[in-house]
Amino acid sequence: MVKIILPAVYIDKNVSFTDYFVYTKVQIKFANNYFTAEGMKITLLLSGKTEDEYLTKGITKYTGRLVHYIPFEIIVVPSLKNSKNLAIEQQKQKESEAFIKSIPAAGYVVLLDEHGKEFTSVAFSEFLQKQINSGVRNLYFIIGGPYGFSNEILQRADQLLSLSQMTFSHQMVRLLFVEQLYRAFTILKNESYHHF
Repeated sequence: MVKIILPAVYIDKNVSFTDYFVYTKVQIKFANNYFTAEGMKITLLLSGKTEDEYLTKGITKYTGRLVHYIPFEIIVVPSLKNSKNLAIEQQKQKESEAFIKSIPAAGYVVLLDEHGKEFTSVAFSEFLQKQINSGVRNLYFIIGGPYGFSNEILQRADQLLSLSQMTFSHQMVRLLFVEQLYRAFTILKNESYHHF
């Protein structure tokens, strides 16, 4: 197996990490200072608190691991009051308004949406590396409520991301996404958590 040490400034836009790992079957050994997320912060915005204890424990577990790689925080936008008295479109609109108030104008926004682009775990790590390389300072991922997003925030989004063609509850997605975020950074660091 050939080992290649990539310098900290190495960027090859013509060859993806997937090509290296899967197609050429060359093991890439990242230099200790190759991956750096210096200057970028990731924020996860949620609608309402996480209800089930097992989800909260899982999220706490991966959040605790994730902060060793990048500044990361979770912001919970309060649930709507009297939502049962609101039509679905009204709920989506009010949730989206609350999200937009939490996002700075220069923030890069990714909505977790069933119509979004699907990534493999490796491709998602490449996406994150691309944002870091592009100088993105504030990367926002948003998990909405059970009915999705309004047109207003869909227009504000820079990217739509889907975790799967299957349907998960908006509560369950929180844990799945935080784990995938952690997994992506272990891939970038060439650590053993993810098996190629």
